[in-house]
This record gives sequence, C-alpha cells and structure tokens, in this order.
Amino acid sequence: MQPSQIPAGQGYMLVPPASTAQQIPGKLPAQQTPEHKNYSYFHNAPPANTLQELGQSKRLPVSSQLVPMSQKMSSVYQHLLPPEKTVSPSSYSKVMPAATHLLPSLPDQQFSSLPHPSGSVVNHPQAAPQAGHVSPAALPAKTQTPSLLPATGFSAPTGVHSPLHTYKQPELTPPKSSMPLPTTFIPGKPLIGPPRPTGAPPPVQTANGPPLQAHVNASTRQDGGFDLTSTEDSLVSNSYDALEGGSYIATEQTHVPKMGRGVGYTYPTLQPGYQTTPAVPLSSQHCPPGPQQFPQVSLIASMGGLSLQPNQQHEGLRHVNLIQERKVLPPSPVTVPVPRLHPDSQKLNCSPEVLRCTLTNIPQTQSLLNKAKLPLGLLLHPFKDLSQLPVVTSSTIVRCRACRTYINPFVSFLDQRRWKCNLCYRVNDVPEEFMYNPVSRSYGEPHKRPEVQNATIELIAPSEYMLRPPQPAVYLFVLDVSHNAVETGYLNALCQSLLDNLNSLPGDSRTKIGFITFDSTIHFYSLQDGLSQPQMLIVSDVEDVFIPMPENLLVNLNESKELVQDLLRVLPQRFLKTMETQSALGPALQAAFKLMSPTGGRLSVFQTQLPSVGAGLLKSREDPNQRASAKEIQHLSPATDFYKKLALDCSGQQIAVDFFALSGQYSDLASLACISRYSSGCIYHYPSYHHEHNPTQVLKFQKDLKRYLTRKIGFEAVMRIRCTKGLSIHTFHGNFFVRSTDLLSLPNVNPDAGFAVQMSIEDNLTDLPVVSFQAALLYTSSKGERRIRVHTLCLPVVASLADVYAGADIQAVSGLLASMAVDRSVSSSLGDARDALVNAVIDSLSSYRSSVLSVQQPGLIAPFSMRLFPLYVLALLKQKAFRTGTSTRLDDRVFAMCQMKSQPLAYLMPMIHPNLYRIDNLTEEDSLHVDDKTVPQPPILQLAVENLSRDGAYLMDAGSVLYLYVGRNCGQLFLRNVLGISNYALIPQNMVELPDLDTPESVRTVAFIAWLREQRPFFPVLHVMRDDSPLKMSFLQNMVEDRTESALSYYEFLLHIQQQVNK
Repeated sequence: MQPSQIPAGQGYMLVPPASTAQQIPGKLPAQQTPEHKNYSYFHNAPPANTLQELGQSKRLPVSSQLVPMSQKMSSVYQHLLPPEKTVSPSSYSKVMPAATHLLPSLPDQQFSSLPHPSGSVVNHPQAAPQAGHVSPAALPAKTQTPSLLPATGFSAPTGVHSPLHTYKQPELTPPKSSMPLPTTFIPGKPLIGPPRPTGAPPPVQTANGPPLQAHVNASTRQDGGFDLTSTEDSLVSNSYDALEGGSYIATEQTHVPKMGRGVGYTYPTLQPGYQTTPAVPLSSQHCPPGPQQFPQVSLIASMGGLSLQPNQQHEGLRHVNLIQERKVLPPSPVTVPVPRLHPDSQKLNCSPEVLRCTLTNIPQTQSLLNKAKLPLGLLLHPFKDLSQLPVVTSSTIVRCRACRTYINPFVSFLDQRRWKCNLCYRVNDVPEEFMYNPVSRSYGEPHKRPEVQNATIELIAPSEYMLRPPQPAVYLFVLDVSHNAVETGYLNALCQSLLDNLNSLPGDSRTKIGFITFDSTIHFYSLQDGLSQPQMLIVSDVEDVFIPMPENLLVNLNESKELVQDLLRVLPQRFLKTMETQSALGPALQAAFKLMSPTGGRLSVFQTQLPSVGAGLLKSREDPNQRASAKEIQHLSPATDFYKKLALDCSGQQIAVDFFALSGQYSDLASLACISRYSSGCIYHYPSYHHEHNPTQVLKFQKDLKRYLTRKIGFEAVMRIRCTKGLSIHTFHGNFFVRSTDLLSLPNVNPDAGFAVQMSIEDNLTDLPVVSFQAALLYTSSKGERRIRVHTLCLPVVASLADVYAGADIQAVSGLLASMAVDRSVSSSLGDARDALVNAVIDSLSSYRSSVLSVQQPGLIAPFSMRLFPLYVLALLKQKAFRTGTSTRLDDRVFAMCQMKSQPLAYLMPMIHPNLYRIDNLTEEDSLHVDDKTVPQPPILQLAVENLSRDGAYLMDAGSVLYLYVGRNCGQLFLRNVLGISNYALIPQNMVELPDLDTPESVRTVAFIAWLREQRPFFPVLHVMRDDSPLKMSFLQNMVEDRTESALSYYEFLLHIQQQVNK
C-alpha cells in the first residue's frame, strides 16, 4: 500500500514522525521568538500554532480491497517444497475476507489526529531558558544551555491542563473528603463514557499576542502537520474506553441484582497463585470486624500527619559532601526507598518491582514540586512475571461509581455496606456478592476480601468486559530470505528454535500459525490440513500486494503441526542458492497486515538489510564521518512515515509487530523501529550477526528466541492509569498507541515491557494525608480468558521541601530522565538533551542548597537520598544513547534509545550504571542460599580503572552483556580451577562460557553468574577477556568514573556541578 493510497479519512500526519513519546492532548503553546526558545527540562513543545489532540482509535478496516485472483495470476507462481507444481488459477478464486471490526464505527475525523511528529507535547506554555548552565563536554566558557524547568519541575503548572486528563466530570463532581458524599442516582448523567465538553476550548494566551482560539476544523501548518481541534465529534467515546474506564453507568442501584446461585457459592476456587500467597495477619487489618465498629474514616485518617519527623528523615537528609566523599556507591545493590506509611498500609502496598514513583513523598502543591526541581512520575512493569499472584473469579467486579477505580487495600469502609474511594472520595455501596469472602468462606467481612488485601491482583473479567469473543493466539512469522539473509545463517537458528519450542507456544486448541518469506517477491505458504507437503505461492507484484488463498495461510497449529514442522525443516535449504539481493519488507508487512486483520495477533518480522523494493524502501543515511561531531547526531528520526502509519493500522486491528534486526550493516533502525513502537511490539537488535564469525550473537539470538517464543502473552489489551483527584498524567513513555486521552492501546502485552508516565499537581493536596495511583491492564490471555490485572500504590503527602528530597527515588528519577532525554534528542538535538541532563543535577542541588540547608557549607552538598544522582547522570552521558564520539554506530544508538523507552527500570539500571565485582577471591561469607545452592555476594566496586588490579579477575554486569576481565597476572588457582587452563596465554579470544569444573572456585563462580542471569528475562552473553582482547575498549567505556571521549571523569564532573551550584 503506497502512502498515496491511504484514505484521507484515516488522518495520518503528512510529516515523518520524529520521536518515541506519545502524549495526551495539550493546549496551544505560547508563541516564541528565536531568542526565547524553550529548553525547559525535556519538554518537547511543538511549534507555535500547534494544537495536538490524539484521536480515539477504532478497529481500522483493511486499507485496500483485494483484487480478484483472476486479474492477478500473471504475478503468481505456485511452487511445492520440493518438487514444484503448477496449480490452476481456479484454485485461487477466493480473496481474503474484509477485516472484522473490533470497535464500532466512528466518524472519519475521529481518527484524524496522531501524535505530533516532534514527540512530547506538554500541556503548558513554554518558559524562557535559564542561563548559566554549562555542558560537561566544554567547561571553560560560560554558555547558554537548556534550563531544567526552573518553574515547572518537569510537569504542567497548576491550572493549565486538558480537562480530559482527569476523571472529574461536570455532571458528577466528587465532594471533598470532609463532606458527606451522595450515593443516590443523579439524573442527567451520560449512560457510558466520559462527558463531552461543550463549546470551544478555552483560549490560550500567547507570548506576544492575543489568545489563540482552537479552530473547528483541522488546518495544515507550514511544516506539513495539522492544527487539530477539540470539537465534540472528536471526543466520541470508543467501546474500549467505556469498558475499562469512563464514567459510571448511571443506573440507580437500589437493590442487588439477582444471582444465579447462592451467595455462598458464587466464587469458584481461587487459582494456585493466590492460594500460595501468605495471608495478612488479622491484627494488621485496618478495618475491624462488625458493622458497629466501622469508623467514618479508617485507613486514610490513620495515615494523617505523616510528615517526616527529624528522627525519621535523618538518613535521607544526612548531608553528603560529594567532593570529599566520592566513593558513595554502596557495596550492595541500591535499596528502594520505603514510603513513610502506617505499618499496616505499608504491608499492603504495591511492590516497587511493579509500580515505582520517582518521589515516595508527594509534594502538597505544584509550586513545591517546582521548587524541588525533580520530576514526578511513575515507572511501571504491569505484566511482570510474578511468583505469587492472587487470581479471583467473580461475577461482580467492584469499582467506584464516579471514577471507575477498582476496589483496593486503600479504600475506607464506612460500614459493612459502604466504602469510600481513595481516588475521588465517592461513597459507594458494597454489592451483596462482595460480602462473601472466598478465602475464609465467611460472610459479612468485605474488608477481608482478596481485592482489599492485595495491592496487585488479577480478576477474571465477566462478559461485559468483552467487545467480541476472546481472540485465539495467532502467530505469523515474516522472514527475510534474500542472499544477505541466507549468508548470515539466521534461518537455521530460527527454524530450529521454532521446532524445539513449537509445543510451548502460548495458546490453546484454537492457536493459529503462518509463515511469509520475502526477497524481491512475497512468498506465502499454504499449510492446509490434508496436504502432503507445504505449498509455496509467490506474488511478484509488490506494488499492489494481494493474498492468495487466505483461508489456508493461517492454520490451526494442532491440526497442521506436521506440515508446519516439515516447512521448518526444509525452509533453510530452500533458499541456499538464492541470488536475490533485494528486500521487499514494506510489501511483506502490508501482506501480513491484510492476512491478520480479521483476528489480530502477533507478527514477528526478521530483517537483515535495508528495504530496497516497493513501499517503505529506505536508503542509507549514516555517514561515519559525522560521528565525530561533538553534539549534533543526525538521522535519529524516521526517514519515512510509512512504518508508523502501518503500525497504527496494525494497532487498530489488534496486531503487534515484533522486529528482529540481524544486520552487519546500517539498517536504519530509526525508521524500521516505528513498526513496533506504535503497535506495542518489541525491538531486538543483533549487530554484525553471522553464524560463523560472531558466535556470541548466535548464542544470544537463540536464548532470546526461546524466551520470546515461550513467555506469557496478552492479546487485545488496554491499560489506564488513574491517580488521586488533584494529580494529572500528561506524558507517556513506552511502546504503545494512545487510543483516547489516557487509554493506552496494547495489541500485545508481554512480561518484559516497561512504561513510564509523567505527572503534575493540578490542585493542592493540602487536605490529603496520602495519594494513590492505580494501573489497570485489561487483556485476553493466550487461553482465551479476559482478565484485569490491577496494581495500586499509596504514598504520603508532605508539606516541606526537605521531606520531598528525603523521599526521592534517584534510580526512578534517572530512569524517567532517560526517557525524557530520548525525546529531547529526537525533537531537538543530542547536545540539547545532554545539557538538560546535566542541568537536572545542577538545578536540584542548587535548590537543596538554597532552600533546605540552614548553614551554607563549602563543597558540593547533597542529601543522602540523592548522593548517587550526579553519578547516574554521568553514566547516562556515557551510555550509547547519549554519548558522543566516533565509536557509536547510528543503529546502536537508536536501539539504546529504544531500550531507554521500553525497558523496565530493574533491567535498565545495569545498562545505565553497570555493577563491577571482583570474582577471583569469592567466598561464602554473606552468601545467599537459593534452591539449595550457595550464591556468593561480592561487594560492588566503583567503576574506575584504579579499582582494577593486574592480579585479579573482574566481572562487569552491564545488563545485556557480562564482561569477565582477567588481569595479566591473575593467580594460577583461578585460571586452573575456574577457567580450566594452565596459563594466561591460553585464554581463547571468543570464550563465551565457563567450563563446569568440580572445584569449589568453579561452583561459586558459575553459581554467581547464573544468579545474575536469572534476575532478567533476556540472556546476557558472557565475554571472557584477556588484557589484549578487542572487547577491552567496550569494557573500559563502561568505567563511567573515568574520563572518556564522551564526557568528563566523575571528579571533574563534580567540580563542574559545584561551580554551577555555588554561583
């Protein structure tokens, strides 16, 4: 499908997208002159006269109708694997059926807006830059650099926001918590979905002119984009929004609906995951039994007055002079700050592995947040593999009538029959069915239900949470079989891995599978049950792709398993002698989209070179000579919007695209990654992949494939994040598409995907002791169950700046800053992003010095909670995504940026700041005991060459790779008992695994490396290096405390920060 063939009603942007961020609608930014360019933190504001609004998605139709086969047989050749056989044209008389619509039809203009190509659009006017901050790459001169939000603190200012960001509705405004709340039916409420705003949006004051009014119709800007409008038509609710969120279905609830069976038998047996969850002691419950004993405010009131006292905040605010105490890295892994909550509440809080906030003490006001100069946001790992997950089946899912929050441990029970929402404070009735506790099999204690005792819970959704019958698991593999692909040898590894794991693919008896291969033509494979061998169909017309025999290309895996296995065995040999050098990736993706549109599913694409034929063709844009540029890195944005448009089509049809790049040359990952980024897919990158010349990449590819093929998967998912009234979410990070204002469309969701959101404080939180955040993920399991996974986090509200700093989670802050810096790199420049990262440290430590320190002290003073902030930012500056110099290839940089946006924080931190251990002297002191194995715990060392000794062996955990550096004078005991060699010179250059020797030293070393690998789902390859190894440079580039071509040493960086802070 050529771009010119896309119907105008689908409303695609006319300019190539340039960022990975996706935003909810923002107001018109203020006009700016060149002298007042906005560098406020990482907010990538759009050009003047831009109003972005994300359309609400619908189930998109197939973009073009298929032409009858009789008109296209000139381009079809039919083959068998082997021998070849010609099939009559009459056997292809059928065409692919039109895509079935998942969502009800909406007006064309409903989908007429996409995320702005420049990336993040924030919901506030732009601010003037602040002078005085200098890039660490150039210390001598005082220059103008991006300011780190002196007045906004990474978030939208109070009062400037989209009315659609929150659940507050004009027809039903939740009263304050101190007032009695209505529980009766309110006439005039809409039946479903959020209310439509009336009239035009409020005017936005420009910097140098009269207020700008939002136009009723979209108008084209000079740069080719659109100025979109907030018309009533563009806010029509879609069905998914009505299912997961929206307002309460306004039906007066004066009695409980009749149930089909007795109350005592309405709950089936809980899943094993719940049964293994340890029960919370009854003495720790915040709600006592008996209706006569229920207080008016139970948990919320008990957490009041939790502002940190001096003895509580002593550790977090202990002053640290970073110049004098440079070795601030702890010898053990950095612990996550614990919120200062009531002990009973803290036991029930959400795990930081799933939901983590940058500030564990929430400021009362936006002005206090601005003063702290720290970002407020959440980092989520919503579909993480959990060893203990409560799963509850119920015909009644209890939610707030006003804001649609799921009942959770932090609600308040006024009595047995009423509960108060912890997000909007609406009083709700307790359904009759909820009175029964399936764990204790008792009646009359709703506060002991699993939903109220677990901050993370999974609910089996009833039929009203389905728009259609749950889709089956559908897997389609699109494989590059050009000459370059065959040379890499990836087909052998892929087909063998599929054969080994075919029975482990998630799914049930309905699971479907299919294959497409491509070079300069498209090859389909008929796997219809009854054939003696797979049938190959070739379509040579890549300008107008059609689907031959669509009913036989996606087949039931159980019914056609033998044919699938036969195809996988013969496929690598089928193209061994091919001389086709062209790649028709774009047409192959179009064909796959048409084939999968009726059902949705997972599309796995394997590509080894630049697309060169048909739609979406690309040309090389990398110039190695440009790598030497100090700050400006070109071509970080896509060269074409073809892949983004196709990704949005796929998202509308519940198709996620996972992209595997296996290329030894430039493949323009900046353009190709869009196909996964906007369809909630995954991106894998194997540079210089070759089955003979690069065995480490082959090993990693095989391990990644096994995890990819067998891990849990959720289909046709949506996710919404809610927060307490007064807070607002304004920016999202990750791989997804924003279906409506705050509903993330995830055609597939996997347990290795992470997300991040930025927040602001719209209304003062003065009267609130705590605030809550809730993430709800609605998905279809591979077994065809509709499920809802709910995570709820509760955090205290504080009034002092000292308390805000004491509760800073600096790892979460660094992770969120990394996502924001990626957006700034794409929308502005890499140098701009680097300067903004440095200024984040300068501004926060300057504010701490001027506002918290009572006595000014010499040196660079930081609170203990933020002692690692400069070190983590320096590590970011030297990471592949942001470092300068000639050593980083463009595809490697883009892939690193993709990881910054989509990796969960726990997996991302070792990539930002690796952990270094000395392992030639491992002992069992302070060791862990895991599964009857003893795992040593050596101390973590500073990442500086001065900590390396020639007589030692050091293991560096860099997240996706492990380096084992063996010093030239390493002891013979380690060489013989761990490496299995007699002298240093015998260490092979390509050693990637340790031998399994029957020595105590080998057992301890192997156990420690295995323990590190088990902490992440992907497989980090081990490189054993000598002092003269070619990989030594990569190892030394991760020594972030030493000077590199990219940035200063840690000590020089601290001196630079001190100079700016003490101005």
